Amino acid sequence: MRGSVLVAIAAAIGNMLQGWDNATIAGAVLYIKREFHLQAQPAIEGLVVATSLIGATVITTFSGPVSDSVGRRPMLIASSVLYFLAGLLMLWSPNVYVLLLSRLVDGFAIGLAVTLVPVYISETAPPEIRGLLNTLPQFTGSGGMFLSYCMVFAMTLAPQPDWRLMLGALSLLSLLYLLLTVCYLPESPRWLVSKGRMKEARAVLQMLRGRDDVAGEMALLVEGLGTAGDTAIEEYIVGPPPPQHADEADGGDRVTLYGPERGMSWVAQPLPLGAGGQGSMLGSAIGLGSRQGSVLDHLRDPVVALLGSVHDLKPTPAAAPEGSMLFSNLGSMLSFHDKAPVDWDEENGGGEQLVSDDDDVRAPLLDARGLSSMHETATTMGIGGGWQLAWKYADGPESGVVKRMYLHEEAGGGEGGVHAAALVSQSALYLQHGKQEQQQGGGPALAHPAAAAAEEHEQAGGRWRELLEPGVRHALVCGVTMQVLQQFSGINGVLYYTPQILNQAGVSVLLASLGLGADSTSILISGLTTLLMLPAIGVAMRLMDVSGRRSLLLWTLPVLIASLVVLVAASVVPMAAAAHAAVATGSVMVYLCCFVMGFGPIPNILCAEIFPTRVRGLCIAICSLAFWLGDIAVTYSLPVMLNCVGLTGVFGFYAVVCCLALGFVALRVPETKGLPLEVIIEFFNVGARGVAASAASPYAEEEDKEDDDGDHHHRH
Repeated sequence: MRGSVLVAIAAAIGNMLQGWDNATIAGAVLYIKREFHLQAQPAIEGLVVATSLIGATVITTFSGPVSDSVGRRPMLIASSVLYFLAGLLMLWSPNVYVLLLSRLVDGFAIGLAVTLVPVYISETAPPEIRGLLNTLPQFTGSGGMFLSYCMVFAMTLAPQPDWRLMLGALSLLSLLYLLLTVCYLPESPRWLVSKGRMKEARAVLQMLRGRDDVAGEMALLVEGLGTAGDTAIEEYIVGPPPPQHADEADGGDRVTLYGPERGMSWVAQPLPLGAGGQGSMLGSAIGLGSRQGSVLDHLRDPVVALLGSVHDLKPTPAAAPEGSMLFSNLGSMLSFHDKAPVDWDEENGGGEQLVSDDDDVRAPLLDARGLSSMHETATTMGIGGGWQLAWKYADGPESGVVKRMYLHEEAGGGEGGVHAAALVSQSALYLQHGKQEQQQGGGPALAHPAAAAAEEHEQAGGRWRELLEPGVRHALVCGVTMQVLQQFSGINGVLYYTPQILNQAGVSVLLASLGLGADSTSILISGLTTLLMLPAIGVAMRLMDVSGRRSLLLWTLPVLIASLVVLVAASVVPMAAAAHAAVATGSVMVYLCCFVMGFGPIPNILCAEIFPTRVRGLCIAICSLAFWLGDIAVTYSLPVMLNCVGLTGVFGFYAVVCCLALGFVALRVPETKGLPLEVIIEFFNVGARGVAASAASPYAEEEDKEDDDGDHHHRH
């Protein structure tokens, strides 16, 4: 994992440059408006700051689709180059027009970094620490702000502070970022797999994980290429194989799972609908849909309940010890029975190394000959977060259709094995030679989907058509709403104008004894505030994969609201100048520190986690577009709002938005900690089709009757 951590740190430098720019413009604008006489033109003053946001919005429109085509790494390199050019232009800036142009180029760089760094980190990080690593951009961004405020404060002590030097220093830092992106950052392994470059993806994964065996994750990455909108939830008891006579009696009801040891196999016995009881994901979904009299229960997204059951329900001590050990030991393998594993980089027969991308795509990935030995069989491999990946035939070998299964251990089970829930959908892999009976000298092989579907995919409208998939649409609503609410909570307006807000609150009274002017005092306190943000982000990094994203939001949003209410009250209630300044400063500090623990990093983290690989860049671009449009509206309007309604009206509005955000998180935002990215979208597929609503009491009763009649295999 050391490689994943180092790569995430290097990528997060792009966000450090964004934080540096935010703080620099916040201090420099105090002097820019004096030189260009913008005091009486708040709209132009707002435009100087907001032009970078316009640039970010424009570039974001293209960045996602382009990154899906050319890769994540080239776009990060382009971001570092644009940062460098923007710094040089700001250093020159003979008039306000050149300054606006430089801010536009700076916005291009910021847009690429903010959009793609979370995607890049999510696609390279292991599930267990993905939240921690994806909080790094927030940490480096705040660190960049603090360092920038230190530089700006030192410059304000000069007789004639030079705002051009403040802004131009960005070009020096961007050279470090350029060096790291060109010489150190590898391409995202998920993107490489999506293009069929399997050998490169395997090498990158081995470097990131620090081990040679990455077969399980390679299989997972290939499966992630499909949106798989027909996801069903099934339940199994996984245990040792039954006696021979029992196996013959039950016929094809069992799914055989082959483990890592030669000759060792286990059996997954399908459970009737609802037999898992309260300890199952399926039982949780049914309970959610059948409750009566609770408005909140009907408003709550089914995905919230389903993912909540995964995180909240743990295997009970009553489960057989050998069963739990059995499930945890289902290991990584790419072939069945006593066959040697098939190398992802070799042809199935001759073992000759591939040299072309086309051959690489068409190489068999999984020897499926074992699928022919029983009515339904599968093989499993660990994919992280307590999940196992398996395959089986949909309706026996004659169907020629392979289903994938994401298995997760749950509470329950007993002497017969452990209780496991499975997310089942059609595999992204395909049978390379068609149905088994068409094979000569062996069974079929599962191969990369691009070998069969690339041309069909392009003709059908490509990635844009996949946005119509219910699960993707469902995830887009969640991501876009979170980004809009985040911006209208006012954070970037506060960050850009913290010195002016504190100036208006009278903070110069607090440090008058030091002989500092109003400008230096406001910038110093702004720098101290960003310094306090760093340990707050450190706490969030620690909790992101422990308590989870949803829990952090539910705990920090109320504090965020309280700090805004106190700030409003301080502006309304008469008090001494020093007391008013202290309360206002304290409220702003609490607001910023609380924000960076939850509502700051988590929307970007969620958006980088909830979309399928093939459309992740495009979906992130849509979410980022909402982010930047909201940012422009807030930033451009803040000077006007301060002049019209003052601090009271501005922060009152932000408090109302935060209340709306708290309600949305409680009802619609699921917990994604520790889950492989490819599993998360499966839950959105289930939720989009109204699993809970479709499992109302009359339907459940009908299914129970079918159970009594002996139908033990259900699909939803």
